[in-house]
Amino acid sequence: MAKRTVAIDAEALAGHSFPYQHDISLVEDMDLMAATPGGDLNWLEDILLLEEDGTPAVFDRYSNSFLKIYFDIPEGRGDEYARKVLMTHLTTGNSYGIQLKEKHCKFHQVELGPWVADSKSVGDNYTPPVLEGWEAPAH
Repeated sequence: MAKRTVAIDAEALAGHSFPYQHDISLVEDMDLMAATPGGDLNWLEDILLLEEDGTPAVFDRYSNSFLKIYFDIPEGRGDEYARKVLMTHLTTGNSYGIQLKEKHCKFHQVELGPWVADSKSVGDNYTPPVLEGWEAPAH
């Protein structure tokens, strides 16, 4: 019998984990204030350290998936490190939701969001996909 999946994590979408999920030193220097557009950290209050399958994790809203954290998180700093891991994930373009933007974005926006100043634009030339052999029903 096939294993039933209830939730999808970032690793299932990507086919692998990312180095910053395993090594705290790769997120240690993430400056959350510098990565925040307009200097308003209030939006970060919604990003919390959670748990998925018994493992510390942060939720990536762009891909509707959990990003598990495998390194030891210093006591009392769980939300901070969840935010650092998520921001690293988003600013590197590894979020599956961000990877889908170029093909599926229907309106102008920056690919990596407002966190990356020189991010390219997407959504300017959207054309809906066409399923081969499909025709719209007659009205």
